[in-house]
Amino acid sequence: MSGGERSAEGRRELAYAVLLCLVGAALALWAATRTWSVELTVRPAPLPPVRDTRSGAALLPWLPALALVTLAGGGAVLATRGRLRQVLGALLGVLALAVAAGGGYGLGVDGLAQRQWPVLCLVGGLLAAVGGFWTAVRGGGWPAMGARYERPARTAGQAAPAPTGTPEPPGPMAGRRTTEAWDALDRGEDPTAD
Repeated sequence: MSGGERSAEGRRELAYAVLLCLVGAALALWAATRTWSVELTVRPAPLPPVRDTRSGAALLPWLPALALVTLAGGGAVLATRGRLRQVLGALLGVLALAVAAGGGYGLGVDGLAQRQWPVLCLVGGLLAAVGGFWTAVRGGGWPAMGARYERPARTAGQAAPAPTGTPEPPGPMAGRRTTEAWDALDRGEDPTAD
């Protein structure tokens, strides 16, 4: 396999893993906000029974938080590279398994009104876990974001350009070119200061 084919395959795998994490976490987050349980409390006649509906978030308050962290971590896979990406993938896999466990727990709740929401939370957690563990195993060789817009690091010997010997005209910006002002900003200097 040539380098171009390997790079294309790596980009494709990265896209699939990120999509699995994002779709799975979003599905679990959405399912956690739906009504999972309805409890009817009988009251003495002539009062009607009290209907108490509870969402997955009300039953398991940590569930939407973990799903949201998994969703954010799916996006963070794009911004990392190498070993850090693999560690992030393993962490995402563990978080997503906890989300799936929350969906599994929701299936055993008394007064369960609609089974599809805990099942969707379980499926979403498992999808995100597959994406996370796939990243942990294969993510080290995937392409990373480019450094095109990053500022190059200066070494100690490249502190500042030497003066050209021509005297500066009076005033902070008098006679300076626009590029010199931008260069001053890049060095951390204020080009308008006296």
